[in-house]
Amino acid sequence: MGRLFGTDGVRGVANADLTAELALGLSVAAAHVLAEAGTFEGHRPTAVVGRDPRASGEFLEAAVVAGLASAGVDVLRVGVLPTPAVAYLTGALDADLGVMLSASHNAMPDNGIKFFARGGHKLPDELEDRIEAVYEEHRTGEPWDRPTGAGVGRVRDYDEGFDKYVTHLVEALPNRLDGLKIVLDEAHGAAFEVSPEAFRRAGAEVVTIGAQPDGLNINDGYGSTHLERLKAAVVEHGADLGIAHDGDADRCLAVDHTGEEVDGDQILSILALAMRERSTLRRDTVVATVMSNLGFKLAMEREGIHLVQTAVGDRYVLEEMKDKGYALGGEQSGHVIILDHATTGDGTLTGLMLAARVAETGRTLRDLASVMERLPQVLINVPDVDKTRVKTSAELAAAITEAEQELGETGRVLLRPSGTEPLVRVMVEAADIDQARTVASRLADAVKSALG
Repeated sequence: MGRLFGTDGVRGVANADLTAELALGLSVAAAHVLAEAGTFEGHRPTAVVGRDPRASGEFLEAAVVAGLASAGVDVLRVGVLPTPAVAYLTGALDADLGVMLSASHNAMPDNGIKFFARGGHKLPDELEDRIEAVYEEHRTGEPWDRPTGAGVGRVRDYDEGFDKYVTHLVEALPNRLDGLKIVLDEAHGAAFEVSPEAFRRAGAEVVTIGAQPDGLNINDGYGSTHLERLKAAVVEHGADLGIAHDGDADRCLAVDHTGEEVDGDQILSILALAMRERSTLRRDTVVATVMSNLGFKLAMEREGIHLVQTAVGDRYVLEEMKDKGYALGGEQSGHVIILDHATTGDGTLTGLMLAARVAETGRTLRDLASVMERLPQVLINVPDVDKTRVKTSAELAAAITEAEQELGETGRVLLRPSGTEPLVRVMVEAADIDQARTVASRLADAVKSALG
């Protein structure tokens, strides 16, 4: 799999790329590396371990738990809970380590391992690199130094985690959701029980779809990457809005009462205005990536809210937020981070906050979302090109300049090498969809000519 740790932990096809042996070995390595770093000093270490409902999560959880316990780490097994729940519980229980088994929005055959440091924060890159290096050293050579007797880790189920997390979510709300009817699409994923329970406790009338995981159906036609069923259900039930999560529920997209999609940019716009009104939007700033719709940027400028943009990936958004102390950030895909209440994207929290704004204002989600107008956006993937020369090709630079001059201030061009594939992504926004398509197609041809 090349470098094991990607931008969101270790992922691959379960039992092919991501095996029980790898899961066990990485867990032991993580325990040893954190011990070397002094994380466990002066006390007996504890880890929180959770998973999404994938069938492969059952054996991978067993491997992770075995690895940690064999390294002398006590394990609190929280079962099927969202990624942000594991992050929250790691902090709330003062655990030394959190481990989540999930491949998020990926198809069922995939799975992944994500480690959280004390406090529920993502492990720094240098610790991930060290874990990978230590894993490789012991996989091919020197045996582990293993505790015996009372030194081995103890394992117990922590069923209280469910209620503790739901209570945290509901207490974060500025107001209740009484009078709202909401359809929740759980993607047959990790939030299938947590999310409906939180919305009901907050006062909403709840209809669920995609909330019957069987280990095989996660993300299959449901969830934030498949909104068709949610759109139909919202209209059918006469609901005020719909909320869709992905498999590990760290993201949220929404649907208004007419069945129209409300994307991550629009959600950020709504929450930014709500938080500024409550004086919780620190420095009147929101953080987003360069892939955010130009309409979002224009709306924030009009409303007097500063926009800081980062590279693509919620990890970069989070790094900027933590570094500068900002309170709100996210991506068009629905990863929204509300740093006062979560250390990672939390789809259930985001959905609750969005619904709270609808309840508080008495306005429809459609009306609230109209604060920004999404400009037509066209994305073309150009495969089999030398993506390393995107920034150095004079021919391509000339084509980009020409496109930008044509679009003026009402459009935007972004060329981005893929981080995982041999292709270049061409994104064009314009006030008119036909113009966006024409310019994008011309730029895609220029990429083939210059880098092919």
